[in-house]
Amino acid sequence: MDDPYKLLGVAKDATADQIKSSYRKLARKFHPDLHPGDKEAEEKFKKLSVAYDMLGDPAKRARYDSGEIDSTGNEKRTYRRHSTNTGGGFGGFGGGAGGFKFGDNADDIFSELLRRRNKGKAGAGPGADGKFWFEEEEAAMRGADSQYSLKVPFAEAAVGTTKRITLPTGKNLDIKVPAGTKDASTLRLKGQGNPGRNGGPAGDALIEIRVESHPFFTREGDDVLITLPISLPEAVLGGKVTVPTVDGKVSLNIPANTSGGVVMRLKGKGIHHGKGRGDQLVTLKIVLPETPDADLEHFLKGWAAKHHYDPRSRSGMD
Repeated sequence: MDDPYKLLGVAKDATADQIKSSYRKLARKFHPDLHPGDKEAEEKFKKLSVAYDMLGDPAKRARYDSGEIDSTGNEKRTYRRHSTNTGGGFGGFGGGAGGFKFGDNADDIFSELLRRRNKGKAGAGPGADGKFWFEEEEAAMRGADSQYSLKVPFAEAAVGTTKRITLPTGKNLDIKVPAGTKDASTLRLKGQGNPGRNGGPAGDALIEIRVESHPFFTREGDDVLITLPISLPEAVLGGKVTVPTVDGKVSLNIPANTSGGVVMRLKGKGIHHGKGRGDQLVTLKIVLPETPDADLEHFLKGWAAKHHYDPRSRSGMD
């Protein structure tokens, strides 16, 4: 059996602080984290741990010094060899009863290692069978969030929709896109991200919504804007025209003698917001025939000669 005093390099009358200081110095030197794959260093560290488990506990040290127990903590009074509880061994680093009594010093070697490696628990000590055990158990950790991008057509984002996505794991999810969702907004799906570690909860799935541009709709707050081409006869004579909206096509009545640039409002045909909804603003644009029309030119020449007017003068531009 190894003499714990010799293992720790201290005299038998060493104080508790001297024993602690020597152990910490040697533990730092032979800790397995600093010597990965080095079996000799690992074995040395185990022996140092057993020695400190003995001498770091005043009651155990007294019994060892009096010859009641050997260096592994086994009773020496009976002939039948058996193992006893060693009082917790490493018992979860940090100064619990029977464990390491490093106090609350922030420089403690194991505190530093635990913080660096983000471990939740570590232990070492002689088991009931006399064999040394050494284990490290990571803390339960939440899984990382996963991020995805989902394209949604303009009209569907305005009124709400459901889209199906496939995660890298192969799992399919139906994503509810709320009415009025804005471009670059993010939906969070609880527990649908990367799995946790050591029993920890899964992360979340973050879905960034990319609202696709529309050939004639644009958004301004909760209103939908559209420029509607109308013909010259529709502007002069008036009449009903068909207007696309995010809900589908509706009929719009154009008053007679309507100028280009006039904005007409379709109430409640805009973007949803809570229980309310914006409007659709329709800007009228008079569009002439693509090819010159001789009859129209002839008519307008005769009309203009008898009906002179200057629209710019009314705007103060003359």
